[in-house]
Amino acid sequence: MMDLAQAEARLPRWMVGLACAVTMGILLFGHGRFGAGFALGSALAILNYFWLHQAVEALMSAGQARPAKRVLAKFFVRYPLAFVAVYLFYKTGWLPAAAILAGLFVPAGGVLIEAVVLLRDGLKIQG
Repeated sequence: MMDLAQAEARLPRWMVGLACAVTMGILLFGHGRFGAGFALGSALAILNYFWLHQAVEALMSAGQARPAKRVLAKFFVRYPLAFVAVYLFYKTGWLPAAAILAGLFVPAGGVLIEAVVLLRDGLKIQG
């Protein structure tokens, strides 16, 4: 039987590992600014994931206690904060906006890696 709690626990490690691996690959090819932009986008996306996860957990346990105002604030601030950060770097040209946007897809990559792991585990159980 697949344990979804274990999958949930592995997901942040996949995201961080993917972000580090891709950033290092970009840097090894000599694209420093693009690598920095990708790292920034990845950091924003992973932070966004943690804040969303925190908010969902707080809301799911809302029957027991009222969610903390700080958790709810993070929930509502996460997209405007990410938008402002990307816009700032786009307008100033400090880092390539395309690299930042690419980094924002790191959680999706982590989910895909975890899906492959779960499929592999599921096939082992079937076989």
